[in-house]
Amino acid sequence: MTIQIPISQAKAKLTELVRLSEGGEEVVLTRHGRAVIRFEPVCAASTREKRRAALEELSGILKGEYDGPSERVTDFLYDENGLPG
Repeated sequence: MTIQIPISQAKAKLTELVRLSEGGEEVVLTRHGRAVIRFEPVCAASTREKRRAALEELSGILKGEYDGPSERVTDFLYDENGLPG
């Protein structure tokens, strides 16, 4: 869902608009009905569900129960040329 709000109204709601953007909502500021600015978080906010899924996956890896692609588990060990980093 995209939230469009005139700049004149956004001044009073800046904190709320930033929080919405951090939470994944698309926030667009308008001037005279035309979109001029879109808020975009610098880094995506992590949801509780995403964190839980990541922890469960890590737990499975540590217990030897991971059945996904093996290159994903060892990506951090090698550089872009496939050499040990």
